[in-house]
Amino acid sequence: MAGNSQRRNRRTSNKKGMQVGSGGQRRRGLEGKGPTPPASARKGHKKNRVANAQARQAAVRRPAPRRGGAKGTSEMVVGRNPVYEALRDGVPATTLYVQQYIDNDERVREALQLAGQRGNINLMEAPRPELDRMTNGLNHQGLVLQVPPYEYAHPEDLTAAAYDNGEDPLIVALDGVTDPRNLGAIIRSVSAFGGHGVVVPERRAAGMTAGAWKSSAGTAARTPVSRVTNLTRALEGYQKAGITVVGLAADGEHTVQDLEALGGPVVIVIGSEGKGLGRLVGETCDYRVRIPMPGGAESLNAGVAAGIVLYETARRRA
Repeated sequence: MAGNSQRRNRRTSNKKGMQVGSGGQRRRGLEGKGPTPPASARKGHKKNRVANAQARQAAVRRPAPRRGGAKGTSEMVVGRNPVYEALRDGVPATTLYVQQYIDNDERVREALQLAGQRGNINLMEAPRPELDRMTNGLNHQGLVLQVPPYEYAHPEDLTAAAYDNGEDPLIVALDGVTDPRNLGAIIRSVSAFGGHGVVVPERRAAGMTAGAWKSSAGTAARTPVSRVTNLTRALEGYQKAGITVVGLAADGEHTVQDLEALGGPVVIVIGSEGKGLGRLVGETCDYRVRIPMPGGAESLNAGVAAGIVLYETARRRA
């Protein structure tokens, strides 16, 4: 019996008695928690997202920017008016070939003057048969301008440039846009609205030709273009880096003015005017947005559509 009594005492001795009030147990909860942390340390804040993205970039940052894939191909601009316009619009060039004994009209004189003002373009005189051979028999009218291969950026260079400036990346990717003039117009819009570059696929897409340079109105000199072998894989790489991929589609689930994701790090994917986004690219996008068109048009030119979405993105970031 004595042993049972001792066991009961041990069992009841650990029981809590009656408690009145907090007894100081909540005092710690009333104590201050120190100064408010900076915006870059507050979870969910825009500056916190940028800081986290910068940290991720720093972990994989290369010691020096690298260039993706092979360079573009060398290009020839032929004809008096095209050569003059290319020189006037700042298209990069290495050599201006002039036919021997050419009729020295006004266009020829203007082209020679522009090439001389550049200071880094070689002037070469060549017989007509040589120019015929170089241009595969095109009507060159005695003037041929050689455009050097374009040096494409690596996709990660575009995000690195944004983070180095303390900004959320704003990149436009093109899926099936084959007109160089559309590419140039989109580069111009990206530059105008504070974007950090353009991504294009290697196949079935426009590259940086003389026509794209001309349409960009000089902005191609300061807006990098990246060329990738697989656009879907490139978009997935951006997603792993914490960047939202938004595809523009006529049947998108969201309207461009309602998508808050445009205010953060984003890649905007523009498809071709006829076919829109490819299936795999569309499935890769985090969101698909549409541009409301009360007038009833079925689609917009790729360059126009890109400008609208970029404007809305810039407005949200202002």
